[in-house]
Amino acid sequence: MSKISETEKSNVSLAQRAWSIRRYALQMAEVQGQGYIGQALGVADVLAASYFHAMTYRANDPEWEGRDRFYLSIGHYAIALYAALIEAGILPEDEIETYGMDDSRMPMSGMAAYTPGMEITGGSLGQGLGIAVGAALGLKRKKSSAFVYNMLSDGELGEGSTWEAVMSAVQWKLDNLIAIVDFNNQQADGPTLDALATSEEAPKWAAFGWYAQEVDGNDLTALVQAFDNARNHRELQPRVIICRTKMCKGIPFLEQRESTHFIRVEADEWAKAIALLDEDKPQ
Repeated sequence: MSKISETEKSNVSLAQRAWSIRRYALQMAEVQGQGYIGQALGVADVLAASYFHAMTYRANDPEWEGRDRFYLSIGHYAIALYAALIEAGILPEDEIETYGMDDSRMPMSGMAAYTPGMEITGGSLGQGLGIAVGAALGLKRKKSSAFVYNMLSDGELGEGSTWEAVMSAVQWKLDNLIAIVDFNNQQADGPTLDALATSEEAPKWAAFGWYAQEVDGNDLTALVQAFDNARNHRELQPRVIICRTKMCKGIPFLEQRESTHFIRVEADEWAKAIALLDEDKPQ
């Protein structure tokens, strides 16, 4: 496959893509019995819209120079990105059982040197947007038409380095940069809104000079429109999409847990979770 074409994208609905991403993530998490599955379930719709609507890439050539880049700043979301890469055909499904194991190409925190399609090593939060700014600037100087997508967390909005990158992107007029903020209002120490983020993030980014949108990150129609708006925006400015997502989306008994930042799930609950997801498989 030389490129994900519009025809190929339409053969499988985005809802089906998101469902598959959730299911692959659950299968991987079951291998370890624990992990950042809440984030993966929550952000599956965003990844489906990114990889199967917005982005251009070659599944059989992950380093193709003309590709759009997807930079995962939040390294602990790697399980979600692996699931998307499996669905995209960049990683093989039969490696799911190796997740988090020694010598696996799918370590629990994303590492670019290990995994095809993993563009950067994340995990030191607050670094991803700065890396994306550099990449976007480099692509512009090479006169490339590729976009750089950078997924960062709401917790990273409390990092000073993030806002330095925000200002740099405006200074360099990086209209090929699209930041995606997963705003699930949960970080390791509690609700994000009790830390340094605010409930009015889009106006803040706009005040810095970004083209800013805020959407329900679990509404595929809204996501598609937001990505189209971001790509088609004509002003020479970077773009950001604030995605309000629900942790553990699609698995009601996990959604109801008080803390879902890092989940330990009992052995019998994995089968229950997959069964619940399968009951709602899109047609």
